[in-house]
Amino acid sequence: MSNNENNGNSLKRQLSPMNVWAIAFGCVIGWGSFINPGKKFLPNSGVAGTAIAMVLGALVMIIIAASYAYMVPKYPRAGGEFTFAKACFGKGAAYLCGWFLVAAYLTNVPMNSTAIGLIVDGIDGKADILKFGFHYSIAGFEIYMGEMILAMAILLLFGYLNILGVQKAGFIQTILSSLLIVSVVTLTVAGLCSAKANNLNLAPIWGFDKAAAMAAGATTDNIGEFAHVGTRGVISAILATFAIAPWAYVGFDAIPQAAEEFNFSFKKVSGIMVVAILFGCFVYTANNTVSALVLANWPERVMAGEWVLLVAAEEMLGTFGKVLIGTGVSCAVLSGIMGFYLASSRLMFSMSRDGYLPQWFSKLDKKHGTPKNAMIFCIIVSLSGPILGREALGWFVDMCAIGASVGYFFTCASAMVTMKRDGDGTFFLKTMATVGVGFSVIFMILQLIPIPGLSGVHFGKESYLLLIVWIVLGLLFYTKQKKQFED
Repeated sequence: MSNNENNGNSLKRQLSPMNVWAIAFGCVIGWGSFINPGKKFLPNSGVAGTAIAMVLGALVMIIIAASYAYMVPKYPRAGGEFTFAKACFGKGAAYLCGWFLVAAYLTNVPMNSTAIGLIVDGIDGKADILKFGFHYSIAGFEIYMGEMILAMAILLLFGYLNILGVQKAGFIQTILSSLLIVSVVTLTVAGLCSAKANNLNLAPIWGFDKAAAMAAGATTDNIGEFAHVGTRGVISAILATFAIAPWAYVGFDAIPQAAEEFNFSFKKVSGIMVVAILFGCFVYTANNTVSALVLANWPERVMAGEWVLLVAAEEMLGTFGKVLIGTGVSCAVLSGIMGFYLASSRLMFSMSRDGYLPQWFSKLDKKHGTPKNAMIFCIIVSLSGPILGREALGWFVDMCAIGASVGYFFTCASAMVTMKRDGDGTFFLKTMATVGVGFSVIFMILQLIPIPGLSGVHFGKESYLLLIVWIVLGLLFYTKQKKQFED
């Protein structure tokens, strides 16, 4: 036990079940559910491929969640997967798990912040109210000072709110998550009832080769020539989205990070996780389907780089549609920032408390009892998002996906070890843990290893580079801290 722990360096129990659901759901649903229908889901997987991938992903996450629900009461401390790995596999494995989880959680904050400029740019039409001051280009995307100022201000504000106390953060998160689900349900009902809705609009239902279509100057009329067809095309379409399921659903696993702050029975953890995952599956699938159902020419809109969900909402409902999307995506982004700030800071606090990171990260705010220094570090790192711009979204998605997959693997493997050691696991739980380990490995293979015939599934070159940089940084921290956590 570390000196910090002996000195009573623990967190306050202030989170209600509703607060915890809001944290999980708010983390699961961020900018991607509103922006990725046009950027990734529709071209890569179409309506059918995305729906199948998201449902399969939700089922896998529920399987994995069974291991989390089993492990949280066993180790009700901040740190979640890191704590599980330390207890079951030792200090080296715990560091590996913790370091990749930091990547999963921390990349989500700048990821959400980069979407803020896109939200305003889409909603304000031709006004371009944030496009002022100096600007530069990264990978073909212009980044303006106005966009950076707004995004950085929000990152600083929500970081400060987290420092003020988990109870205040949980209350705000509950409001944001509730508004988010109301917005999506309203939009879905409007889409299904709209006169513009037509099942013929869903084609190509498995998506299409966007790069080839753009190179050939394709239109909606001849987009079928570039559609994903045949067994290989359909499988590729489904796996392109299924491979990033760890990113899509990352957030339900933020629950164990706050376990030390629950003011309710751990028996409720399983239900909270499952509800958050199911709500997340609904939002992803609904937003993607509505985007295509309402727009007869969505392939052209996708190739033009338009925000297809916003266009669909505006064509259906006019200004109210824009307000609806603005409300929903703003709540998604802000709840994502709030939730992942909490998860990242608690994980780093726990790693520091046990000697895996410098002691500075485990210092608590004297007045509010929150990991202030860890939060400050998270804020500083997150400020990179507005600087890198929107093209960094895809890179962050990949980093988050691999980090989450590592965390899922260690949680399920830890559950298997713990059940064998304690002799209290049912056949069902043992099966869920074993299957969870298998799917975690599959996710990592799909993300890291190029498989012939499957396009759009594995990392891009920038993501591989970021992964290498993260591993090198991890090795540097490991070398510096090794004596601390091996004593």
